[in-house]
Amino acid sequence: MGDEQGRAAVPVPVDRRFPIPDDLSSIRFCLDLSHHSWAQGDGAAAERTLATAEAADAGGIDAIWVTEDPEGWDAFGLLGALAARTRRALLGTGVTNPFLRHPNLLAASVATLDHLSGGRAVLGLGRGQPEWYRHGLGIETGDPVSALGETIALLRAWWVDGRASSPPGGAFAVAAWERQVGPLAPPPILLAAAGPKALELAGRLADGVVFNAYTADAFLAEAIPSVRAEAAAAGRDPASLWFVLRTPTTPTTDPAATLSRARATIALVNGLPGMGRLIREPGFDTEAIVAAVRHRLGTDDHLAAGRGFPDLRRGDLAGAKAAIPEELAVRLAIVGDLHHVRARLATVAALGVTHVSVATPEEATAAAWRALLDGLRGGQESKPGGNVDREPEDAAPTRPRSSS
Repeated sequence: MGDEQGRAAVPVPVDRRFPIPDDLSSIRFCLDLSHHSWAQGDGAAAERTLATAEAADAGGIDAIWVTEDPEGWDAFGLLGALAARTRRALLGTGVTNPFLRHPNLLAASVATLDHLSGGRAVLGLGRGQPEWYRHGLGIETGDPVSALGETIALLRAWWVDGRASSPPGGAFAVAAWERQVGPLAPPPILLAAAGPKALELAGRLADGVVFNAYTADAFLAEAIPSVRAEAAAAGRDPASLWFVLRTPTTPTTDPAATLSRARATIALVNGLPGMGRLIREPGFDTEAIVAAVRHRLGTDDHLAAGRGFPDLRRGDLAGAKAAIPEELAVRLAIVGDLHHVRARLATVAALGVTHVSVATPEEATAAAWRALLDGLRGGQESKPGGNVDREPEDAAPTRPRSSS
């Protein structure tokens, strides 16, 4: 795990292109990091986060995503630290947005991370929850999907030409602004998408889609082909797109605790406006379930007041979890013994998912990560960070461009 100073050697160059997997061995596994342990006042939490990521990287994880909610940490601050503590895994936001971070700041942050990591940066973008920004933070969001499209166009222009402008009437009114620091090559841009407009935008402009944890197979079966069709209609290669599922893959013989956490996440996230569509499953009245969850948490009142996840968690979270049938959580989760988990992974891979998150093993060492990932891959030798054999460590980075 690095040298005596706790810092890794120069990062190994990686190829950031991922094909659509045609079997389970080609699916890519990811670590999701969130700020929740840091919110408990534990002074050791930061080092544990860094050590967990370092061990996962050494054990063969393919990518590390860092969340960025408006009440939490600075994702790029942590990603910069991870660039020094890891060598192989891709590093990206999962996800940030252009309201917390103006596109010019996003361009600078991603470029800085790309240099620090030796070309491993990935940008995950989303709209966030507009009510939080408008009512809680005094940030006008306008049409969030239009703002996302403008942001992608600005970033690509800065990263390729060094100068960018907003379209007439754009959300950011960037006027031929020139940037002097860019990434080593334009990194992939992934879009968190749930609604039809965001999915259409992802197909037209983005390099892939990020799906929230516990997104239903039924939603994936509709969304992935629609995004590919939009890409093809725009003259882009549908086979180049990534589809990232953030459901934590959890091999265990005792799934109770994982399912309890899943129901809490579903209550908090899928009770937000427009997010209930992600958990629609045949045999469940998900509209009634989401309505019950929103009532228990007081979601509408909290959003109208510009209050975020901390206030939602102070609501009747136990009652909201109870409104979610355990069988629904079982259907949405990827949890169980190894045979069941691998069968679930095969299912989502067949639907077109290219990347899936993995829960941290109880003993978060490199050896434990390696054993876990080898088991999920069916004993296949892992190729962390890419879909092709890695180049020699002294080779120049392979730098595919983000799609235009």
